Amino acid sequence: MSLLVTLGAGVVFGLALAAPPGPMNAVIAEEAVLRGRLAGFRAGLGAATADAVFFVLAYLGVVAVVESFPLLQGAMVAVGGVLMLYFAVDAARGARASFRPTSGDEPVVAEGKGFRKALVLALTNPYQVLFWLTIGVGLLRPGELDVLARLPVIGEELAGTLVVATGSPALIGGFFLGVLTWVTGFPTGLVAAERRIETFAPLVAVGSAVVLAGFGVYFLYDAATTLAALGV
Repeated sequence: MSLLVTLGAGVVFGLALAAPPGPMNAVIAEEAVLRGRLAGFRAGLGAATADAVFFVLAYLGVVAVVESFPLLQGAMVAVGGVLMLYFAVDAARGARASFRPTSGDEPVVAEGKGFRKALVLALTNPYQVLFWLTIGVGLLRPGELDVLARLPVIGEELAGTLVVATGSPALIGGFFLGVLTWVTGFPTGLVAAERRIETFAPLVAVGSAVVLAGFGVYFLYDAATTLAALGV
């Protein structure tokens, strides 16, 4: 029973990382509605591959280097910002092409490079690095995590109700199962919605471009602020 609870907690952690709106899901959405469900899934696999890389680096202690060198962190954020703006332009072009009429289940525009786009963006995404510096490291360290005890107000009353073993294969396996569940279900749901609403693909593509551009500008601002504080 405790093994199933730990596995389930891992799935929840994986969904918590993968599901929130952001640049990764913008790329997955763009690929899914413009190029089909498999293209969206491949983009999701790119983001999941980055998590696998971070998992290995966190396990080896390499991820902590980013926290130790603010200059490296600022440069990484700047690179991520530039890439997001570049991919935002690409998404905008895809949105324009998606207004062209199509037939059957053919993709709206030509085959994209979603896997590489999502992988590169995820590897330069400071939020993903921050996750592995905090929660990710905590998941890897052997011990126990009293999940509900961390809740405000009612945490004391629920303490001991849901305790999971950190550092266990079940928790890590559940985590990546949660990520894979999202990268499979999210593009499938988008494609199903697109088939019911004729203008859905262009709207999602435009929304993806806006999200990527917004994060790109924010990341560049954050990088400029960090580098300025360091006197660079």
